[in-house]
Amino acid sequence: MSPTAKKTDDDDTGEEILVTKEGLKKLKDELLHLKKVRRQEVAIRLKEAISYGDLSENAEYEEAKNEQAFIEGRVLELEQKIKNAKIISDKKASARLGKAVSIGSTVTVRNKTDRDEPEHFTIVGSTEADPMEHRISNESPIGKALLDSKKGDNLEILTPSGMIRYEVLKVS
Repeated sequence: MSPTAKKTDDDDTGEEILVTKEGLKKLKDELLHLKKVRRQEVAIRLKEAISYGDLSENAEYEEAKNEQAFIEGRVLELEQKIKNAKIISDKKASARLGKAVSIGSTVTVRNKTDRDEPEHFTIVGSTEADPMEHRISNESPIGKALLDSKKGDNLEILTPSGMIRYEVLKVS
């Protein structure tokens, strides 16, 4: 099933969310923290703000209500992501290891446009993407272009900052 494939069960959005085992654990940990800790903290803040009286001009109450809405929205988002999560299989990745880039691969590339030093990217699902940690989404222009490439391939990738040429040096 492709990264943008639709599931056929009765989920709400049908969108498959690709994650590593660690990524799924992070999602579940955040959901648990929101449900067990943050909800109670906001409930206490709301109770305290209500005790101040007139709610029509009560900034503390408005702020607590906004935070509550944010938390509930995030809870729903996380529940949906967890429900639609598909673990990136280590077996599939290791079977292709060194052959072609897939989700979970770490790719070493050289930017031939700017003649920069080689860079390493790990291709992950969009939920786990963190460009500062060189974890790029399979849905990003660079991630999408790198998928299925092999060592020695030269790629021209249209990015928001313009056309970039990369050479794939290593796939692991």
